[in-house]
Amino acid sequence: MKTLAVLALITFCYAGYNLFIKVSMSHAESTAISPIIATICLQASALAVSILYLLSLVRDSVALADLPFRAYAWAIGAGICIGIAEILYFYLFRGFAGEAKIEASTAIPFIVGGTIVIAVVVSVFLFCESLSPIQWIGTALALAGMLVLAASSA
Repeated sequence: MKTLAVLALITFCYAGYNLFIKVSMSHAESTAISPIIATICLQASALAVSILYLLSLVRDSVALADLPFRAYAWAIGAGICIGIAEILYFYLFRGFAGEAKIEASTAIPFIVGGTIVIAVVVSVFLFCESLSPIQWIGTALALAGMLVLAASSA
């Protein structure tokens, strides 16, 4: 039951992350630097939350394990990916390269759906994980939803 509660909290936090980025850019001036500054604010806020949590663990005398180098390397790779995604996210919601800004109701489901499809494909083919037929159906539905969103916004 705790796992479901954590899963729900993560889902709400990611939804807030996506929607707050959209709202942030609706208040930003259309300059090249404003998405970069917004991304730095986002990262600084995330770092502050992480540091506060770390301090609470240290205060509670939780042993902090050293991670192997590969764990740090993959975490850095994840950070690079999310940093690039966040910068582009801010640009996307503000309007990019002369294009009109994209609505959150289109962009967020498309990006989340794409994340599902890419994660499934990589998990199966690179990490050798197996999926049940119902999981493949869910992935196909996510892909179909993305195609519908793309067609409706074109």
